[in-house]
Amino acid sequence: MIPPTILLSLAGLAAINYGLFYCNAAPSTRRVIIKTAATALLTAFAIASGAPWLLIAALAFSTLGDLFLGMGEETYLLPGMGAFALAHAAYVALFLPLVAGLPDMGDLILYTLISAAAAGLIFTLWSGIAPAMKIPVLAYMAIILAMVALALQLPPALILVTTGALMFAASDAILAVELFGLNTTHKARPYTARAIWTLYFGGQALIAIGIVGLLK
Repeated sequence: MIPPTILLSLAGLAAINYGLFYCNAAPSTRRVIIKTAATALLTAFAIASGAPWLLIAALAFSTLGDLFLGMGEETYLLPGMGAFALAHAAYVALFLPLVAGLPDMGDLILYTLISAAAAGLIFTLWSGIAPAMKIPVLAYMAIILAMVALALQLPPALILVTTGALMFAASDAILAVELFGLNTTHKARPYTARAIWTLYFGGQALIAIGIVGLLK
């Protein structure tokens, strides 16, 4: 069996490779393989580390989401969103028993600000969201906010997990701007694509490392 540290290193190398050379490349089979390999290897790291099945499920659903979006955001957006919604739901279930009690005032203020920012973002992008996508987008946002609420209440020992969850949520926010607010030729897209990938993969890696560290 491949040691977990090797799998984590391979996942990182695949993620760096995708971010540097394929993130803004034209759709291709190689691009999809490199992208999905990064999260698939992260899933393998969780399995090899004996991580909880909910973490493995979240990473596996994320890998499936990467596959869908890699094959074409326009064609496979809804299945991709569904896969990522299941990933966020798995994180909600994973975080729930780890919550360290009731939120303090700082958590409540931060969560209120994040929720207000999310509502403002949806309001700004609303006209650019296709009618058939409006309800799925709102449902997806609700799942993300539930994950963020629980992540903010995790104990200090799980700061990597909290940070990773916030990064994952931030990547979704930038992706929403890219999908519903920027046209395909907008000059910001090369930068948003790299920001999304960095926050997304980095966030998932921090969650996985933090949860695996809890087992030691």
